[in-house]
Amino acid sequence: MKRSALGLIALAMLWGCTTEAPQPAPKPQPPDLLTGRSAFQQLYVAARGWAGDIRPYRLQSSAIGENDGHDGKAVVWHAAFASASLRKSRPYSWSGIDSPDTPSRGVSPGSEDIYSPGNDFDLQFLKIDSDKAFEIAQKHGGEKILQANPKLPVTYLLDWNCSGNNLVWHVMYGGSRNDAKLILDVDATTGEFLRKEG
Repeated sequence: MKRSALGLIALAMLWGCTTEAPQPAPKPQPPDLLTGRSAFQQLYVAARGWAGDIRPYRLQSSAIGENDGHDGKAVVWHAAFASASLRKSRPYSWSGIDSPDTPSRGVSPGSEDIYSPGNDFDLQFLKIDSDKAFEIAQKHGGEKILQANPKLPVTYLLDWNCSGNNLVWHVMYGGSRNDAKLILDVDATTGEFLRKEG
């Protein structure tokens, strides 16, 4: 009888030593927001691991939740790169938010696809960042749009304009090109306001 009582006490002590108090759930990290150029640098480094001769041909932001892009920054950026040697393209995404609707935080590669060269660009043309493009667009009609609709997201698309032979920021007052209330183009090399689209 003494043995079984001692055994139960030892078992209780062992149980007490090995059980841990429940840990509180980790607090969600606040979102990280980057300008287009800062996100692009991270995406470019990752893509260089895929192919040494990559050239970018698109950079685009996404507005998620309260992160509306009004300061030229975004929590998600997508870039697409082409490799002439591989004759393929590959998208990469940078995310600074934990959300079921976005890629995981950090840089994530997408699937390879075929690519025909023609609208890729050289990095040296990207001198004006998305925050500066936003400031310029605000002075050419954007400010009036946001005064009328302060919650309207602003998204950014950077691509090569073959006809003008220049790199262009398309500042889109809306979640995408299709639903934008206004699209204003800014030269990504000089900062010159180019035009209002449509």
